[in-house]
Amino acid sequence: MGFGDDWKQAMEKVKDTYVEPGKQPELIRDLARQAEAYFAQHDWVTIPPLATEDWRMEMLSPERQKTSPFFLGGELILVSYPTVDMADDDKLMSLRGNNPHFSHATVFHELNPGHHLQGFMAQRYMPHRRLFGTPFWNEGQSLYWEMFLWDRGFHASPEDRIGALFWRMHRSARIIFSLNFHLGKMTPEQAVQFLVDTVNFERANAEAEVRRSFNGTYAPLYQAGYMLGGLELRALYKELVSSGKMSDRQFHDAVLEGGPQPIAMVRARLAKLPIPREGLPAWRFAEQLPPPVPWTVRR
Repeated sequence: MGFGDDWKQAMEKVKDTYVEPGKQPELIRDLARQAEAYFAQHDWVTIPPLATEDWRMEMLSPERQKTSPFFLGGELILVSYPTVDMADDDKLMSLRGNNPHFSHATVFHELNPGHHLQGFMAQRYMPHRRLFGTPFWNEGQSLYWEMFLWDRGFHASPEDRIGALFWRMHRSARIIFSLNFHLGKMTPEQAVQFLVDTVNFERANAEAEVRRSFNGTYAPLYQAGYMLGGLELRALYKELVSSGKMSDRQFHDAVLEGGPQPIAMVRARLAKLPIPREGLPAWRFAEQLPPPVPWTVRR
């Protein structure tokens, strides 16, 4: 991008690619279709035709954007973008924080094959297991898809790769500031500044992210669930798919059709491991993570 090692300058350029407020719903629709088409080209996971048609879109109110500065997803994808009632500075930060390249890395996280497909399948397979829902399964699975697509060249342009890396830093930063807050080592104000300095957040978005984490609706380990659940699934993929025991489609469909569970239970089910009365044996999944994909493969 012409900025050498200055990743913040590259990110600033990416932030300024935002579309006009009235164009954001069209952009989100197009990005969702792009991701669905990319999956349709490969034999990675089953996305039923109905699942590509039954999701809906709504815009978040200014009040909800105070705790949800980015997307929320599932049956609905809830879009954060400027509204007429927002202050001008907040409008600009919302525009910049939801630019097309940041959004490119997360629309599929919220819709297909992410949260929307999770909910779609959970209504049809093992619905009783929704009682055992855990962020390590639902958020971890959506984060797993972010890493999966990075490895397989979905982000073709340097701008899209910057967007994907922003979210990778974001997920990691969530673990640091949320656990430090709950351990009494970081104040909310320090968490906001940490996001601004370390991840290059827009300040209004950082404030909303911190409010969301500490408003009482999320358990202390929720934000850690994204990255740790995603890494558990990557390790399980290596164990079952890279080894030739399952195909990509068999593995991903089995995870979805099995319903929400701790990933160690998913592993026990798919690998047919015995479950002793005293509980599952320790799973040192970090030792089984696949090596990083060479840059030449990601290009």
